[in-house]
Amino acid sequence: MTTPPTRPAEISHGAGWLAHGFHIDVHSHRDGQLVYPASGVLATTTERGTWVAPANRVTWTPPGFEHSHRFYGRTDVRLVVIPEPLCGALVAHPGVFAVNPLLREALLTLTERQDASSGAYQRLRAVVIDELVEAPDQSLHLPEPRDDRLRVVTELLRADPARSETLTELGRTAGASGRTLSRLFRDEFGMSFHRWRTILRIHHALIELTNGRSVTDTAIACGWSNPTSFIEAFTAVVGQTPGRYQAGLRGGQ
Repeated sequence: MTTPPTRPAEISHGAGWLAHGFHIDVHSHRDGQLVYPASGVLATTTERGTWVAPANRVTWTPPGFEHSHRFYGRTDVRLVVIPEPLCGALVAHPGVFAVNPLLREALLTLTERQDASSGAYQRLRAVVIDELVEAPDQSLHLPEPRDDRLRVVTELLRADPARSETLTELGRTAGASGRTLSRLFRDEFGMSFHRWRTILRIHHALIELTNGRSVTDTAIACGWSNPTSFIEAFTAVVGQTPGRYQAGLRGGQ
């Protein structure tokens, strides 16, 4: 059963465990916000699309962006507020960034401290900002389409990521040729159809693995023809194998 949505005020700076399916409704912040799932998976959605973060990523939402959150698996969530005057050092749009060992420990330490006004806290927060400036953007981002024909295709695939039709075949439902849709993917999303579908499948794979599904069953459920091709794609996008990712989940419990 999906946990009902919560008001934003029910989640504040710090650390806490959230149940699978926990949802925070659309809201915005005066300041910037980092949300780090130390275990579990976080999906953050804005009008620009959806960003997914497993435990080796941290999400960044600048001030003023309306967004919502959904958590998959039992999630150890860590929230750090970045005061608006300090946000200029970070990118001006939502994103997801790689978490190296130093950044992970800094985020864990910050969210276990209560006094955000102390000098030690502010110095450690400055370290986090410096690390994020240098961290690669690894967004696992699925943009939202503007074109109605593109929206038909993306909704079909979101409903069933394992669909194997070609873009030309999907275009028959959308009323557009494969060539037109290919151009739309590049113009609107800045990526190929193949890349977009791979990221979509990785989104679903992260959720399946977090819920304890085997690597082989996850590969089949998400549309890969065999576990080897799934492992290669997952490793290229997430930065670790599906097996290592699941082992990390068990280690964090």
